[in-house]
Amino acid sequence: MIGGSGTAVNLLVTALSKKIAGWTAGISEHDAFLNLLGTQFHIRWYHVFMVIGFLFANTWNYQLNRAWTFRGMSIRSWWRGFFPFLFTGLGALVVSSIVATFLMNPTSVIALPSDILDDSSGLRTKLYWATAISIVVAMPVNFVLNKLWTFRRRKAPLTVVADVAPAAPGEDRT
Repeated sequence: MIGGSGTAVNLLVTALSKKIAGWTAGISEHDAFLNLLGTQFHIRWYHVFMVIGFLFANTWNYQLNRAWTFRGMSIRSWWRGFFPFLFTGLGALVVSSIVATFLMNPTSVIALPSDILDDSSGLRTKLYWATAISIVVAMPVNFVLNKLWTFRRRKAPLTVVADVAPAAPGEDRT
């Protein structure tokens, strides 16, 4: 349920980012945002839109996981738990971005078909499908890493049971 709502938040914010950039600055998701070190490769605006969607969804998912999934557990403070959750999510964002890049790049062997996904309507927008598919690919890894790191139980502090002098050589204390 939380993953599904986070996916919805991610898709909604990504779509809104795309729409706002298009309406206000005439920016398309296919436009180059930043050249990579003078090469033929670029970070595209769809990467930026996906990062914005990720940040909103990551915060949403963290709060819901904290309130519902892991409620009652002795877990860290909100901020101390959020940053491991965010960093784990960044790993998932990298996976998601790589998958989306392969799906959006028309020369990729797994590119989404441009004749069907021609950006003529919401359901035919390649960015939305690439985002959804990339989230599905990254979600299981993200959940497992968060369960093992962000929401792990705190270790109980060590306590001294009794102060006892060391045994003398040959002395049996059993």
